[in-house]
Amino acid sequence: MIRSPRAWALEQNDRRIVFAPGPETTMFAESRPFHVAQHRLPAWKAVLPIGGHAELLQPGRPMVAAPGLIVPPQLAHSCAATSPYIALFVDSWLLPSCPGPIRLGAGEVRRVLAALGTTDSDGPGTCVDLAAAYAELRTLAGRPSLLDPRVAHAVHLCTLRDPDMPIPSIAVEVGLSAPRLRALVRQDVGITLARLRRWGRLRTAIADLPGSTAALAAATAGFADQAHLTRTARDFIGRTPASL
Repeated sequence: MIRSPRAWALEQNDRRIVFAPGPETTMFAESRPFHVAQHRLPAWKAVLPIGGHAELLQPGRPMVAAPGLIVPPQLAHSCAATSPYIALFVDSWLLPSCPGPIRLGAGEVRRVLAALGTTDSDGPGTCVDLAAAYAELRTLAGRPSLLDPRVAHAVHLCTLRDPDMPIPSIAVEVGLSAPRLRALVRQDVGITLARLRRWGRLRTAIADLPGSTAALAAATAGFADQAHLTRTARDFIGRTPASL
């Protein structure tokens, strides 16, 4: 079993960043505008600017801009916030599937921020109500379908309880062949177990960054090396660990 990621807040010059994990939602907040390069996140992302707006660009499509955005998993895009912002990350099976970004009005953004427990223009602290924020996002995006119990157990094993457990061993534990388990996960979750495992490790590594080197955070989270962590961060969140 791996330990749970911990919350942290850092201040440097005029920049403040906050990270807070929860069972349904993980929060990353920053006290200044920021732009992230093209990436494909294996989770939902809600971008909640505080006073500005969010911008999303998909290859070959016009820019989408709104007071806030909910971005579905695996969507290739770059993203920006024109003001301090909060980003909420929700596992892919915890909201219903959607083909494209969901625009949020200013009032809807305020509702999510109020549920989170922050209306301060400087952004939140680490003591936020992530469960209430997730409930508000579910009100906006809809309720998900229940996962097959075997898939739910496999995802839990792969991302939380034992991320080093081989997928064939996970399949045996849930009473399926490895090919059948992979097919069920792709059907119910839309993302491979291997990719979900990397996402869980990335969250663990980010939680360790303030009190560690990137190389040690990578090793603790189960990455092969620091370069593997950096590649995963660029692929999943469009930025490097150093930018955090």
